[in-house]
Amino acid sequence: MMDAVERDRRDYTLGSLDVGDVDPDPVRQLERWIADAVEAGVGEPNAMTLATVDADGRPDARVVLLRRITDDRSLVWFTDRRSTKGAQLAATAHAALVFHWQPLERQVRLRGPVAMLDDAASDAYFASRPRGSRLSAWASHQSQPTPSREAYEQQVEEVEARFDGVEDIPRPPDWGGYALTPVEVELWQGRRSRRHDRLQFRRDGAGGWTVERLQP
Repeated sequence: MMDAVERDRRDYTLGSLDVGDVDPDPVRQLERWIADAVEAGVGEPNAMTLATVDADGRPDARVVLLRRITDDRSLVWFTDRRSTKGAQLAATAHAALVFHWQPLERQVRLRGPVAMLDDAASDAYFASRPRGSRLSAWASHQSQPTPSREAYEQQVEEVEARFDGVEDIPRPPDWGGYALTPVEVELWQGRRSRRHDRLQFRRDGAGGWTVERLQP
C-alpha cells in the first residue's frame, strides 16, 4: 500500500494564478473559490483544517466546518468550548486554517487571532441546527474519555429523555462559536511539474492587503 502511495505522481493542469486574476481582498477570493467548489460538486466544500497549539507549544489539527464569513471578514465555526481545541484556543488565541479542494487543484491557508462569538450569535446558530445535533451537543463532553460506545449512547438516551417534548432546545453553556480574523492569507493553485502558483496576502495596517508571489 505505501509503495503505491510513494509511486503516485499526478500533474496539476487545471489552472493558473496571477495577481490580476484575483480579488484584492483574499477573503472575498476565498468566498469565490468556495462557490466554485460548490458548483463543482466537491464534498463539504466548507471543510477546513483548524490548527492550534497546546500549552507546550506542540501543534494540533483537526477538520471543522466553516459556517459563515462575517462582515468584518472573519471565518466562523462552532464547537464544544470544553474540547481540546477549545482549551488550546483559550490558552493561545491564534490559529491557522487550511482549505483544500483537490478536484480544483486549489488550496487556501489563513492565519490570525481567534475570538469567541457572543452568546446571541451562538444562540442563533444553535437554534438553526437539526434537533439531533442539538441533542448531541448536550450529550457529549467533547474530547473526554468514555468507557465504551454503550456508555456514550446511554448519555444520549438520558438527554433525549430530558428534552422529550421540548422543541426549543437551548444552547449548552459551554458550546459556541469562534471567529478567526485573518492577517495572512495564501492562495495556491497547482501547476505542472510542481511549479505551483502561490500568492501571499498580508494585512497592511491600514485596512487593506499587500500581496507578493512566493516561489513554489
